[in-house]
Amino acid sequence: MKTFKKRLMDRDLILGTVITIPAPEVIEIFRDAGLDWFFIDLEHSAMGIKEAQILMQVAGKDFPCLVRVPSKEEAWIKKALDIGASGIILPQVKTAEQAKRAVSMCKYPTKGERSVGIARAHDYGNNFNEYVANANQEIAVVIQIEHINAVENIEKILQVPGIDCVFVGPYDLSASMGKTGQTTDTQVQKAISRITEATKRADISLGIFGANTKATQPYIKQGYSLIAVGIDSMLIGNVAQQVVTKFKIHK
Repeated sequence: MKTFKKRLMDRDLILGTVITIPAPEVIEIFRDAGLDWFFIDLEHSAMGIKEAQILMQVAGKDFPCLVRVPSKEEAWIKKALDIGASGIILPQVKTAEQAKRAVSMCKYPTKGERSVGIARAHDYGNNFNEYVANANQEIAVVIQIEHINAVENIEKILQVPGIDCVFVGPYDLSASMGKTGQTTDTQVQKAISRITEATKRADISLGIFGANTKATQPYIKQGYSLIAVGIDSMLIGNVAQQVVTKFKIHK
């Protein structure tokens, strides 16, 4: 069975969703629905690191969970990795220097400067040596390109060794261009195309968020493989609205 990192490197289609509700039941339902991974969001949710760990425990050790940290601070990256994340999603990477720092904080010496602790990722010490020996190869470093300044610096950013995936954030990108929410706008699409082409030339995996399956389909055709469709709250709300709408139609 392939590891998550291997699937990412092979450009396998990996389908997931964004998790913002700190409820184990949500994880169980979505996991059993057949999703491949979870995007656990500590940037835009009310969750803390302990709640994120509980969600990963419910998902199971073999289920890939990537944590989007709320900031680029070293402490957040250390905590997210130590609780057992399969990788880090770093938001708002705008420069090569920021990307280089992110990679370094995800790697143990001598490849980086991640500090050494003992936590869930290491089976609380029982699997310490094996985890430390393999972490640099198995932890996925995903940077989010979601600002026009990042697009302008994309070629330099992609020269940083150790980036495993470029994850496009269409909504923040559109906002940075003064076109909030207009993800299909010609100029926004032009910026995304520049990211796509540069990342392909650098032979790095591509990922993207889409509000629904329709929004993500064009990118899958372009070679995007790490896909996050919707947000847990949106998915639940949409189904509820569909039920209500059908009953109102037949009233």
